[in-house]
Amino acid sequence: MKLSKSLEDYLETILLITYEKGEVRITDIAKRLNIKEASVVEALKKLKNLGLVEYEKGRRPILTEEGKRIAREIYEKHQVLLRFLQEVLGVSEEVAIRDACAMEHVLSKETLEKIAEFMRRREDVS
Repeated sequence: MKLSKSLEDYLETILLITYEKGEVRITDIAKRLNIKEASVVEALKKLKNLGLVEYEKGRRPILTEEGKRIAREIYEKHQVLLRFLQEVLGVSEEVAIRDACAMEHVLSKETLEKIAEFMRRREDVS
C-alpha cells in the first residue's frame, strides 16, 4: 500500500503521541503537525477507509494492527536517517530532524536498507 507523505506523517504522529500520552486526541495531532483540526479529521477518515485507524466522530483515534506496523516502519526509517545525518554526517539536530522527515518519504527501500546496514556495521566496530 502506497501512502502519501501526509498520511505517513499522520500515522507516525499518532504512534508517537500514543507512546508519549497513552491516548491520542485530534487536538494533539493538530498541534504536533501545526495544522487545523478539520484537516486531521479528514486525514483520519482516509486512514480509516484504508483500514489503518479506528476512528468515529467524538472518539479518540486508534491505530489498527496494520496501522501500527506501518507507523513503526516509518518511525524506524526516520530514526535511522536521523542518526545517520547527525552521527555520520555531523548535521545539526534541527536540520537533521527536518531532513530525515523529508527523506523517509522518498528514499527507496534499497537505499534505506544500505544506510541501516552501514549504521549496524559502524556500531559493531565501536
